[in-house]
Amino acid sequence: MRRLSAFRRSLPLVALLAGCATQGPVTDPTDPLEATNRQVLDVNMALDRNIFRPVAVFYRNSVGDWTRARIHNVLQNMNEPVVAVNALLQGQPDMAAQSLLRFVINSIGGLGGMFDLESVGGPPRIIRDFGQTLYVWGLPDGPFLMVPVLGPSNPRELVGVVSDGFLNPITWVIPVEASLGQGVVSGIDTRERNIETLDEIEATSLDLYARLRSLWRQHRDAELGRSTTEAPAVLEDPDAPAR
Repeated sequence: MRRLSAFRRSLPLVALLAGCATQGPVTDPTDPLEATNRQVLDVNMALDRNIFRPVAVFYRNSVGDWTRARIHNVLQNMNEPVVAVNALLQGQPDMAAQSLLRFVINSIGGLGGMFDLESVGGPPRIIRDFGQTLYVWGLPDGPFLMVPVLGPSNPRELVGVVSDGFLNPITWVIPVEASLGQGVVSGIDTRERNIETLDEIEATSLDLYARLRSLWRQHRDAELGRSTTEAPAVLEDPDAPAR
């Protein structure tokens, strides 16, 4: 169960991992762009091997555990206004109030968000984003996409990722350079927290592309609160031989 939980936490970061499968393509009617997607995955894998993973390893080896945890907490805290806005857009004012309260408490009592006070009775963290908002509004998924650098997605989720950056009031008052820096640090933080998990996925997948596609869909379906259309076992390889 610990491995499964760690993997689920790693999925938002799967965007930074990619690879070209050694097996033949898997036919999927919801993935009409599979041939192109696999080529994009090839590029992403090269970027991960040569840039993203080495930077993440350097960050882990250079910055202590305590400091990395504080950085992670600050990044999460800076995202709370986005969560609150999306909760409102989804018709959940109570969740929006909870996220704003969490932001205020952690910003003040948690010293700028360095300490998450949920463990001592603070408001629990919730997840809301604009991709979810568009789903609530009835926008369909569209075809599966493998986006350069960002990884697994679809048209609705890609619009959501871009829009969330504009929905955060914090980005309206800080310089553009600072906003870009936050994005870079967030990517490094997420990649570092999932080095072993993503290494294992790559090493144990017969068809990495098909597995990432399946895992991403299952994870996103769970976040959207709908039944998954993929195989029920999250860690199963789509091309693994029957047992």
